[in-house]
Amino acid sequence: MAEAPIRLGMVGGGDDAFIGGVHRIAARLDGHYTLLAGALSSTPEKARASAEVLGLARGYDTFAEMAQAEAARDDGIEAVAIVTPNHVHAPAAIAFLEQGIHVICDKPLTSTMADAERLEKAARTSGALFMLTHNYTGYPMIRQARQMIAEGELGDVRLVNVEYVQDWMTGPAQGKQAEWRVDPARSGAGGAIGDIGTHAYNLACFVSGLTLDRLAADLDAFGTGRTLDDNAHVMLRWKGGAKGMLWCSQVAPGNENALRLRVYGDKGGLDWSQEDPNALWFTPFGEPKRLLTRNGAGATEANARMSRVPGGHPEGYLEAFANLYSETARAIHAHRRGGAVPGDLLFPTIADGMDGMRFIDACVRSSSNDSAWETP
Repeated sequence: MAEAPIRLGMVGGGDDAFIGGVHRIAARLDGHYTLLAGALSSTPEKARASAEVLGLARGYDTFAEMAQAEAARDDGIEAVAIVTPNHVHAPAAIAFLEQGIHVICDKPLTSTMADAERLEKAARTSGALFMLTHNYTGYPMIRQARQMIAEGELGDVRLVNVEYVQDWMTGPAQGKQAEWRVDPARSGAGGAIGDIGTHAYNLACFVSGLTLDRLAADLDAFGTGRTLDDNAHVMLRWKGGAKGMLWCSQVAPGNENALRLRVYGDKGGLDWSQEDPNALWFTPFGEPKRLLTRNGAGATEANARMSRVPGGHPEGYLEAFANLYSETARAIHAHRRGGAVPGDLLFPTIADGMDGMRFIDACVRSSSNDSAWETP
């Protein structure tokens, strides 16, 4: 018998917000959620108008009002998606966790370490689940790369290099999306390193299975008048001896959303690009390069489980996002039945969020100290 859809709410993500739209598509793609309620803007008038446009059953002026009201209802929401600027993540997530409502939160975890620690405590003590949307971990070929490395196909990992490069902030910061990202009060201490650098770092950790030992970072703000970085170069030293590099930039003309991961071991290497996400290049040492594809020949179980359509039919960003929503739905359904979260689920948790926050903090400390080596 099919599980009843999860009753979902949303904080932030008004009807004209890019990331709000992405979350709504991801939530409904596999039919696991029904969006019922929202506090969709910091402005009550905009919040009400967006709720009406989106056809929500219940619209609220504030997330605090929403958390209390929904928890008091027999048909209240079971989970909430938080898709606000960074500085709202912690107070909103804590409000719902304290009511026993599951939280699906956009990344990075928060804007400050103090808020992150408060949120971590709330997540640990709540009976509810917490998922962070590092959506790139949902791609089928990323799951295959992780499985191949875990099964030893690359041998001992030596090098893990990752980059995430964009160009949209090359000129003056314009528009709502740019304005809050260059504001330390809303974004936090990290600019590009927090916005896209955390994605790159999380992906490198997720696929390689390695844990960072220390880093040396050089953060730059090339945009006129900016106090937050829009470009970062980071040297990485992984526990166990592997080395690597991370480059993230939002001021590199000609790049749209160029996230790329390369991992090399003593038996072979892997190369994946988010702009061609259905392909993974695998090169066993001394042999010709091989092209592995989503749901194609040589697809692993982890690849196939994340795929919806036969090989050759492209899947991408929205489907990867939906994969995380679907894995979270399986966890929530298990929680409904009073059971444990299935062990094969790989959605990012509060631990991944804290790891990302420590990464940002270490990068900022290192860069302010002439790129000295720092531990996260």
